[in-house]
Amino acid sequence: MTTRERTYARANQQRAAQYTELWIVGPPEDIAAMVQVASASGRLVYVSAPQQMGGDDTRHRRYLRLRTT
Repeated sequence: MTTRERTYARANQQRAAQYTELWIVGPPEDIAAMVQVASASGRLVYVSAPQQMGGDDTRHRRYLRLRTT
């Protein structure tokens, strides 16, 4: 591996380590509280629109990207 390749790989790992991506599942009011806390902390980067789980399940899910640093 060349020095350039090592530098590029290290930079990609550092960029990936800056964020945590996760799906949260639960009742809409619980998800709204979690999103509000994440937003107030300044760590919230992106949040998707709520999606119903489907069937008889009344829970929703949302995708969040949070800043780790």
